[in-house]
Amino acid sequence: MNNEALFGEPKVEVRVTGDGSSTLYVPALGEHYHSTHGAVQEAQHVYIGAGLAPALAGAQSPVRVLEVGFGTGLNALLTLQQSLAAPVGIRYDTVEKYPLSPAIIAQLGLERYVLNPELLAFHERLHAAPWNETVPLTARFSLRKIEGALQGTSFSPDQYHVIYFDAFAPEKQPELWTEAIFATLYAAAAPGAVLVSYCAQGQFRRNLRAAGWLTEKLPGPPGKREMTRAVKARVA
Repeated sequence: MNNEALFGEPKVEVRVTGDGSSTLYVPALGEHYHSTHGAVQEAQHVYIGAGLAPALAGAQSPVRVLEVGFGTGLNALLTLQQSLAAPVGIRYDTVEKYPLSPAIIAQLGLERYVLNPELLAFHERLHAAPWNETVPLTARFSLRKIEGALQGTSFSPDQYHVIYFDAFAPEKQPELWTEAIFATLYAAAAPGAVLVSYCAQGQFRRNLRAAGWLTEKLPGPPGKREMTRAVKARVA
């Protein structure tokens, strides 16, 4: 099946998750964009709590974040929220092969669970930002949305401090969970950088280690026993 057919507007459904926040369901894949136990609490636990927050602690210069899978923009929004009180700026790059239409974004109903009007406005600006350009959304947060496949995207070496690996599950998008992909991300990561993912599959961790990452299991978000954090070793 042509992958493009899986992500067209008629092929996704908005669903409410356990914490009241929304996600999208792709019937052709049988896959949700976020945990059905809670989209916001999963993102806060995995990407902010285990990835961004430690990187911001004690940072002396801007923190560079790479997200694999922009999706609904939830991870970017929560990262921007953190930047409003962060001691340093955040430069946020995200790669997305299948951008969502404004009609689908409007159906997410963020106003039901994002009660801060400023954040709602930022969510609109995240999606309105042009692709393949760096856009400063605040004095401390810049966004670059890269439209295309991760496999065909070039990255400068040693630049990212945090990588959010938020692709669909390995059995749904196996081409994104390979040793070669993780070697590409390893080369793009700065020494000491972390890669965080909701996934704790054994083959995923083995592929990470084969690409040079040091892996650890962490407690997962509600509804999931474990998650993965990987670290690029610092130069001795």
